[in-house]
Amino acid sequence: MLLQIRGIISTISFLDIIDIVIVAYFLYKFYVMIRDTRAVALLKGLIVLLLATMVSRWLELNVINWLLQKTMTVVLVALPVVFQPELRRALEQLGRGRFFQNSRQLNAEEKENLFSELARTVTALSKNKIGALIVLERETGLNDYIETGIKVDGLVSSEFLINIFIPNTPLHDGAVIIRANRVQAAGCLLPLSDDRTLTKELGTRHRAAIGISEQTDAVVIIVSEETGIISLARGGRLHRYMDAESLKEQLTPLFAAKSSSLSDLLSWRPS
Repeated sequence: MLLQIRGIISTISFLDIIDIVIVAYFLYKFYVMIRDTRAVALLKGLIVLLLATMVSRWLELNVINWLLQKTMTVVLVALPVVFQPELRRALEQLGRGRFFQNSRQLNAEEKENLFSELARTVTALSKNKIGALIVLERETGLNDYIETGIKVDGLVSSEFLINIFIPNTPLHDGAVIIRANRVQAAGCLLPLSDDRTLTKELGTRHRAAIGISEQTDAVVIIVSEETGIISLARGGRLHRYMDAESLKEQLTPLFAAKSSSLSDLLSWRPS
């Protein structure tokens, strides 16, 4: 075995190493790109389907293997259609030179400043009963929803956000989506929740917040236009009657470190 490994290594040239590094780099950049969209969930499903096909063949489960192979054929044909937005975005980023840019993570001070600005924002909006819908991106990317709004790319500040949500201004309708400490877009459209158990007093703004939190791991801050009540949506659940301090207490552990979605949901306690 050792001699075989040495024989394989001896056949690898310097150009082969460069070839492998380039391919690995582009695969990594492709992963980073789809990580900012819902396509990553589809890719995980494809991997699970492929593994099930291999296991069924190894166990000689002929009927299951035949069904999985036919399913794989249909899926492979449908992939260009399913991933059409991501493929188009990849070509656009490659043409603009953005394919080689890296996303940055916030440090502790930047996170504290972000939460403080958000707390100041919702406090002022709540006091004046100005409706607001603020989406904070986490591990699941929201590019699909960002594209439905107006691109902004501005640093988060309470004054900036308040101006966005002032009634009768161009961007006050729809949601604001924040990635890291920057407002990516405003006036974004979000999917409405189909949950029939939601109380009738919740309007479109709250249903949109719950809807996006059902489909992604995003955290959504809502300010009711009718009552001024501050709410937080996450994992398809709504935590209402919050103030600035309780909002910061809820946000801090969610963005402190990357954790599994399952443990996050188990630790979530709606009011």
